[in-house]
Amino acid sequence: MKTVKFPAQMTEKKLVDLFKQMWLIRYFEEKVDEFFAKGMIHGTTHLAVGQEASAVGSIAVLEERDKLTSTHRGHGHCIAKGADVNRMMAELFGRETGYCKGKGGSMHIADVERGNLGANGIVGGGFSIATGAALTSKMKKEGYVVLCFFGDGASNEGSFHEAVNLASIWKLPVVFICENNQYGMSGSVKEMINIEHISDRAAGYGIPGMVVDGNDVFAVMNVVGRAVDRARRGEGPTIVEAKTYRWKGHSKSDAKKYRTREEEKEWREKDPIARLRATLVKEGIVTEEEADSIQEEAKQKIEDSVQFARNSPEPEIESLLEDVYA
Repeated sequence: MKTVKFPAQMTEKKLVDLFKQMWLIRYFEEKVDEFFAKGMIHGTTHLAVGQEASAVGSIAVLEERDKLTSTHRGHGHCIAKGADVNRMMAELFGRETGYCKGKGGSMHIADVERGNLGANGIVGGGFSIATGAALTSKMKKEGYVVLCFFGDGASNEGSFHEAVNLASIWKLPVVFICENNQYGMSGSVKEMINIEHISDRAAGYGIPGMVVDGNDVFAVMNVVGRAVDRARRGEGPTIVEAKTYRWKGHSKSDAKKYRTREEEKEWREKDPIARLRATLVKEGIVTEEEADSIQEEAKQKIEDSVQFARNSPEPEIESLLEDVYA
């Protein structure tokens, strides 16, 4: 008999797909980290190793028509929304087969056909886009919901308050999801806000605010699922705060000197992928051998994406100013 309460819409196949998605994100991020260290990928990048459950769990409750806006730490959101990891990796390698033809890089991947309205290099840059998309949905009666991902640091931006206020008074179908990974660059969230939970700010706008264990994919699905249902019923936005942790630094140049090894060890023991694996095995959905096979399949898919990227052509010099709007 099952002892875990899985979200209602989850079949065993879907649960296995979530497990694979989380491994795809982990291996994609680790591979990107490797190539940045080697100087083979340029620019900068912000990795979400350790945050896989908040992305996968939130997006798992969406319908195909629903949309999202991402952040500078957005590779996981992109993969969870069904992006092609070959095209993602090609984008980071600056190849014309990438999502933005090699011109956007790590922080600007978008997959509009699948409802991913794009990552954003501007902290808090997604708030207005998500709220505008939700307004479009309401005015045109298109019925889709928008997830707006943001970090704890972005909650102190003026655009956060403006967007949440507007979404609240117009009852727009948007869910604001704060992935609180405990640090905004090198500053602890405890030094940046004077309240216990970022989601407490929802009360100031007359909307619900909820806190969830961001490393528990099922908890994330249940909480975000309720918020999405509320938005789809026309009752307006919700702020969901997923408490999680980034294993890597803020960006590739971050030495992480502002946090202790003990803290890192404590959070690594809450590894969201290990927790999901243990549950799937315990509940008889996969065997240990099948779990290993799923992990290896994801790893190989990322290795294949690297080969695809490296074998893809670079953009022609004649295309330099194409698709550039600023």
